[in-house]
Amino acid sequence: MRGLLIAGTTSDAGKSLVTAGVCRWLARQGLRVAPFKAQNMSNNSMVCADGAEIGRAQWLQARAAGVEPEAAMNPVLLKPGSDHRSHVIALGKPFGTLEAGEYATGRKALAQLAFDTFEDLRSRFDVVVCEGAGSPAEINLRAGDYVNMGLARRFDLPVLVVGDIDRGGVLAAMYGTQALLEPADQALLAGWIVNKFRGDVGLLRPGLDRIEELTGRPVLGVLPWLDGVWIDSEDALAAAGWRREQDGGSLRVAVVRFPRASNATDVDALAAEPGVHVQLTAEPDVVRTSEIVVLPGTRATVDDLGWLRARGLDDVLAERVRAGRPVLGICGGYQMLAEEIHDDVESGAGRVPGLGLLPTTVSFTAEKVLGRPVGSWRGHEVEAYEIHHGSALAHGDAEPFLDGWRVGPVWGTTWHGTLDNDGFRRAWLAEAAAQAGVSWSPSAGAPGFSALRESMVDRLADAVAEHLDTEVLLRLIRAGAPDGQRIL
Repeated sequence: MRGLLIAGTTSDAGKSLVTAGVCRWLARQGLRVAPFKAQNMSNNSMVCADGAEIGRAQWLQARAAGVEPEAAMNPVLLKPGSDHRSHVIALGKPFGTLEAGEYATGRKALAQLAFDTFEDLRSRFDVVVCEGAGSPAEINLRAGDYVNMGLARRFDLPVLVVGDIDRGGVLAAMYGTQALLEPADQALLAGWIVNKFRGDVGLLRPGLDRIEELTGRPVLGVLPWLDGVWIDSEDALAAAGWRREQDGGSLRVAVVRFPRASNATDVDALAAEPGVHVQLTAEPDVVRTSEIVVLPGTRATVDDLGWLRARGLDDVLAERVRAGRPVLGICGGYQMLAEEIHDDVESGAGRVPGLGLLPTTVSFTAEKVLGRPVGSWRGHEVEAYEIHHGSALAHGDAEPFLDGWRVGPVWGTTWHGTLDNDGFRRAWLAEAAAQAGVSWSPSAGAPGFSALRESMVDRLADAVAEHLDTEVLLRLIRAGAPDGQRIL
């Protein structure tokens, strides 16, 4: 089998979740499936069982395929540290940095690494389902591309392009995508998928017929808007699922919107809890009045701390703590709570005063900590993962909290994923709510977070089975793009 590349007309067209759905559907057919994204740019990552760091979306796709996530499924991960520089993770380990000017020309070694890794996966699995990045029609980057048409050309992969109809202009985006591709790339473009459709498909049919006529490619199907399918989104800061799920919740949680937020998927589990309303915000009034505030992880602790201070949020947080209202810091957000930060590694800023809300000092080291720790709190088992350079040392009177510390209403840990643990999450929420003066308890019979994630992946696979032409899908995987397709 040749495999398949699922690309998109734009970023956030839904290709990550469509890929997850296709992986689960193929696994249901008895095939051993591996997801693959040659290069991902995201600050949302996960640590595999072997200690390798990969993009969160590829971790979810591996789970959807029923296989163990591994570094080969996302050989190159770019983690933006600023508008002009990204930190490179290669085969799960720190590799260096990539400047903006090198994106088109300086990635030959990374491209070869990705190609070699794809070959390895293809030798071990029945099918490799690849996810593209951004749009395959980013012709300014085509010369150095190895994640979209560059990958497809190298391995003769058929390409399906997903378009988000909820944005508007999806048919023009499809036609324009094909028209911008050079002829050899067009030859591998094998069909279209319309995503996030609401309403009567019959009203869309004349447009679909016309796009098939103009491009010479079939529309494999129209996937409906799947309300409530949002966990582990590639763009966690969109957080659309949070708003749809929990409007009107009695327990309000404000998550501070850092410019360089990382692993904001940590709070997905809070948003999925009945009676909890999660809002991503930079507004001081929202941070002041919410029952609980979360400072999530960040790829740039010192820079985002400066951003927080510039908006007066440091004063708001101090006010909350004086009033005994809870604040939870996770990883970079936890580091900000310290009295002092020593950072000659990430920002090069040296000694920087922290928020002074925990009696800790944070020191950054060049060696990155990657792991899958386990622990407990109040008798509840906790499985987590950690990705950080900075470590906190307590030098005052504080209560241990997982790997971090708690003083009164201030809680902090470097561990990610702790809130995915149902017993811990619900016990901590109840205690934090009591600190905020709110009575809250878990809803009887509410599903656990892992079960909820599985049900969402199953809904994606069900949508693939019901709404896509799976016979054509399998034929493309086995035989590749048809010969003699129309070139615009």
